Amino acid sequence: MSAPTPSRTIRIASRASQLALWQAHYVSDRLRAGDPAVVVEILEVSTTGDRDRFSALSQMGGQGVFTREVQAAVLECRADLAVHSLKDLPTLPTEGLALAGIPERAPRFDALVLPLGKTGTLTDLKPGAKIGTGSLRRRAQLLNRRPDLLLEEVRGNVETRLRKVDEGEYDAVILAEAGLRRLGWSERISCVLSPPEVYPAVGQAALGIECRWDDADMITRLAAISDSPTWSEVRAERACLAELRAGCHAPVGVLTEWTSDLLTLHGVVLSRDGGERIAAQATAPSAHAEAIGRAVAQLLLAQGGDRLMATAEA
Repeated sequence: MSAPTPSRTIRIASRASQLALWQAHYVSDRLRAGDPAVVVEILEVSTTGDRDRFSALSQMGGQGVFTREVQAAVLECRADLAVHSLKDLPTLPTEGLALAGIPERAPRFDALVLPLGKTGTLTDLKPGAKIGTGSLRRRAQLLNRRPDLLLEEVRGNVETRLRKVDEGEYDAVILAEAGLRRLGWSERISCVLSPPEVYPAVGQAALGIECRWDDADMITRLAAISDSPTWSEVRAERACLAELRAGCHAPVGVLTEWTSDLLTLHGVVLSRDGGERIAAQATAPSAHAEAIGRAVAQLLLAQGGDRLMATAEA
């Protein structure tokens, strides 16, 4: 592949939320660090998920509600690349686009956020506490641990969700640890929800950068800002989700771990009410990341994972 063009204006398509723009500027900084002559512009895009702040994600078709319009900007040549939260990006490739960049991952777990000034853990929540989360994955895992909790839909950006918990609309909300840390709100994390309590989503805390499949210059630039271990992790995770034929909002949790050059993928699938939970894992050299993902998916399906996901979609 040829070396990058010495200078170029690069247009980045991004959602307009504070967190999405942080991610776009992060990618911009990485690109300009690799080529100080490059000029970067950011195109803010409104997505279906951004415009509809009331419907549950599972009722909106789930997959692609935060990515389709951003991808369209690249396909229509209004932008050169699209920056996504990888957990929102469907595993089925979009014709004409290449997933060409995945920088180093941030902390990947979920976080319990209590009203300002309060501290505590999941165990400390009062019986019947009202928890805000729009994720079936988080909902099912919380109910598996605390079936007494009242889980309610919450929509809006990070700032909106923090305001809602501070105003008493919820006793707590669940947010991604990475988003809180990226936006400078680490102090709002009451506790980190890590496995085996709560498994993160496929691709959580990783960025996925797409460009047109025939843009060799951009593919080279994005390869230069990518992180090999993160690539291996998300290849395994996304292969698992694809093999399960599950959407990115399904009640599926994963965790990738390293032992030397061996990669282990843990996967869980739950029923919507959290009453049933199955788990599986597989280990292999990172060169076989996608095979690891498919193996875990097959183990989960053999235990009835397809039935549990069907109940979640009902």
